[in-house]
Amino acid sequence: MASLFELAKILRSKNAGPLFVTFDVIFADHATYARVLASGVLTPALISQLYGVAEETVRIIPYETVQAIKITIPRQYVSGDIRDQDIYGCQQHLPLAQINIEELGL
Repeated sequence: MASLFELAKILRSKNAGPLFVTFDVIFADHATYARVLASGVLTPALISQLYGVAEETVRIIPYETVQAIKITIPRQYVSGDIRDQDIYGCQQHLPLAQINIEELGL
């Protein structure tokens, strides 16, 4: 078993406009990308649980051509709101980093 942090070449978060945060999970090779997708671990239900958002608001978009997965969720507060603790959305990826991906022999 390996964490998403160990498997991804790049794992980052950032604003996707003032209302959403997006996560980029980029892999160094197609085999690792395919392994993570095939594991079935990255689901709207898991992301919903990790970030406290409604499951139906989670978008997970695989981009095979660039060996990447984009995940988008709504922000708890609009970017720049007085209650917002991360105006750029760049410090939100740590819960994703700790997700464990099962070995599937791919």
